[in-house]
Amino acid sequence: MATARRARLTTDARREQLVALGGEMFSERPFDDVSIDDIAAAAGISKGLLYHYFPSKREFYVAGVRAAAAQLREVVEPDPELPPPERLRVSLEAYLDYVEHHAEGYIALMRGGIGSDAEVREIVEESRTVIIDRSIADLPLKTDPTTLLRLAMEGWVGYVEATSLSWLERRAVPRERLRELLFNTFLVVVGAAVQADPALELDLAALAGGAGQPQ
Repeated sequence: MATARRARLTTDARREQLVALGGEMFSERPFDDVSIDDIAAAAGISKGLLYHYFPSKREFYVAGVRAAAAQLREVVEPDPELPPPERLRVSLEAYLDYVEHHAEGYIALMRGGIGSDAEVREIVEESRTVIIDRSIADLPLKTDPTTLLRLAMEGWVGYVEATSLSWLERRAVPRERLRELLFNTFLVVVGAAVQADPALELDLAALAGGAGQPQ
């Protein structure tokens, strides 16, 4: 049993190593530009051994996307010790830092191609849901969240993704200005939801404290 346990741990460690490698490769090059030969050579293993862990390049890519999504959710999780405005700014900064360091993979994923794969899209939607849930939970609400508020947050997350994608492709403005744009857009979207929904009450002053003062 001890021998089997050691073998299983070694197998798991190898698989994790391959997934991490895949995350690096697909963050630098689009899916179609990475071959099985490239992956095996970078890992220092045979194609046969790679296929032992992942039956296809697609499954290898999906595993990498799943790991990257988990990492992204972790890095953007806000620090509960910070005041609401600063929590949002820190989370946005972490998000932009992540997508900038994984620019090619992020662009390829958001522009379609393998990103239209049903399993990949499900992983992306799961991450969006987590981020939306956290954003709502982090709001200084005086009432329960409403359906309209969630709709507003879904729209804001889509805006963040689309704007970040355009920024990665053009780099027309400094990153800190983009962060402040996304921050201020969040305030506008939440404020619009409050105005549009009589059942929603929120302490906008607490949410916006420090707005316009980039950190």
